[in-house]
Amino acid sequence: MKKLNSILGCMVLALAVFLSACTKQAETTSATSDIEESASEITLLNIKAEVTDQIKTLAQTYEAETGVHVEVLEVGPGVDAQAMIKGLYLSDQMPDIIACEASGFSNWEGLLLDLSDEEWASRTSGAYVDENYGTIGFPYTTEAIGLAYNADILNKCGVNPASITNLDSMRAAFEAVDANKEALGLDGVVDCCVEPVNLGWSSGNHLFGVYVDSGLSRDDTTYIDGINDNHAVDATRFSNYAAMMSLIYQYSNPDMLLSGDYDSQVAGFAAGKYAFITQGSWIGASLAASDAYKAAGSFEVGMAPYAFEDGIDTILTSSPSWWAIPKEGQTEAAKAFLQWCSEDAGQKILVEQAGFVSPFTDCQYVADDPFAPVLSAYLSEGKTSSWHWMDLPSGVGSNEGGLCYCFYRFAAGEDDANTFMTDINNTLETWYAKQ
Repeated sequence: MKKLNSILGCMVLALAVFLSACTKQAETTSATSDIEESASEITLLNIKAEVTDQIKTLAQTYEAETGVHVEVLEVGPGVDAQAMIKGLYLSDQMPDIIACEASGFSNWEGLLLDLSDEEWASRTSGAYVDENYGTIGFPYTTEAIGLAYNADILNKCGVNPASITNLDSMRAAFEAVDANKEALGLDGVVDCCVEPVNLGWSSGNHLFGVYVDSGLSRDDTTYIDGINDNHAVDATRFSNYAAMMSLIYQYSNPDMLLSGDYDSQVAGFAAGKYAFITQGSWIGASLAASDAYKAAGSFEVGMAPYAFEDGIDTILTSSPSWWAIPKEGQTEAAKAFLQWCSEDAGQKILVEQAGFVSPFTDCQYVADDPFAPVLSAYLSEGKTSSWHWMDLPSGVGSNEGGLCYCFYRFAAGEDDANTFMTDINNTLETWYAKQ
């Protein structure tokens, strides 16, 4: 892990955007454990904007049962959460529970509590474990990245999603849908958006992650190692990947591709206006709550692998982020809250209301989420790859000057397939030079 770094550079941004949301930081009246254990309020940073209401329900239920108030601090979609946390740290308003993606943990070397001895740690394989600092991340969900589809539309177009096993069969599926687009009233074949400012996390992280891990066993680090060692992608594999991205762009709605936002993208798919969408299983909760989805018949959904090479038959699954406890906060109260979240009452809310797929082996709840059975089937068949893109330098995917801008330039026609790869490699080289 690296030492806490680049704090001052993020302070102005973090404070300006977020400080006003943090006026109810828990007061600490004493450093003694007895007083800490009786804390009546803790703060939790939530970076999953799409389930803010459900996380607040979680907090309210916990308060009703225990009397401990959990103040939920919100982070909007596309906002650099780590920059915000750094600003809060500098202003002495550090939350008692923070959220980190894998690369985000590098900002907090030695500052987070080792949770290895917590009871919940024995009931999951999804915790974030650091080789030096132990179990420092609490998993609250499992998510998947794959080429999500509307099964009803594919059926009407005579497309068997199981037939999508390589680039040629993907093209054939897109062509079949495109031939029926007008008759079915579709806005496009693929609901893809690569706008980089607010949706950069989608292309720069998730879609780039498709290159890194698709088709690999969960412990295969071939392509992430190549990037970390050489600051460049594998030319042959990336050439095939770029051909797939070009195909997706070709069959996307041009009005959405370069300027669409997350809400509009999900709303269009929910309304049955697209056969495919380049978002993952996390949109399930939005679909389940959508009137447009109900009006469209609450259609069955599925996920096909992003099969840009023969033999790719996996989707990518992981905890997208973890909750962690800073050592200087209300640690005992924070640990008690996480333990409760792993148990029946907490899991019921996280699964049934937030639509999460539980990472805990003893959870008895199944999400009322159209993607839950899809993810469960891939997990049970062992057809999953990991999210090693999370081991890239923090922010390289979605921040200003990051990989997401390469995807945008390719979609806008500023790059062809060859210069797209050059653009990616130049961006990686520049970003690693900053470390």
